[in-house]
Amino acid sequence: MDPSNNAGALGPVVSSAHLANSGLPELSEMEFALTMANNAFQRWMVRCMTAAGMPSLTPLEVLIVHLVHHRERPKSLADICLVLNVEDTHLVNYAVRKLEKQGLVQSGRNGKEKTVSITGAGQDYCSQYGRVREALLVRAVSQMGVDKAEISRLAALLRALSGVYDQAARGAAAI
Repeated sequence: MDPSNNAGALGPVVSSAHLANSGLPELSEMEFALTMANNAFQRWMVRCMTAAGMPSLTPLEVLIVHLVHHRERPKSLADICLVLNVEDTHLVNYAVRKLEKQGLVQSGRNGKEKTVSITGAGQDYCSQYGRVREALLVRAVSQMGVDKAEISRLAALLRALSGVYDQAARGAAAI
């Protein structure tokens, strides 16, 4: 018997069958895939930054360094939280302090608002990260033959779903 012919009978690949037993089992399938992708992405960011010469950063710290480097403009803590969809500003503030001690970012002020900007060392590590990413990740994804437009559509879908999850979280908090 060919196992691939039996795949549909097994149902969607999920981590919580009790949640998949719903009006939209595909959502549970997507959540499991998102969990696996998120964990793999976080592991990748940390290991890529280590390969770039900056070990011991957390995934959030790697994201913050790249975001602060984005367009080479200072970012406020509120902007960092908003863009990364992080609710707990204390996590971002702690990460920024740690990144400052490592010389990757520096704090400033825009009026009363604290801002964060990239340092020369931070730029260098971001550039090296980009070279490692290009050599290992971009090349591998390109070799898969995945349509670039499909990747963009998936990204748009995930951004839209993040809004639905945020709205549902607000609803759950109000119960």
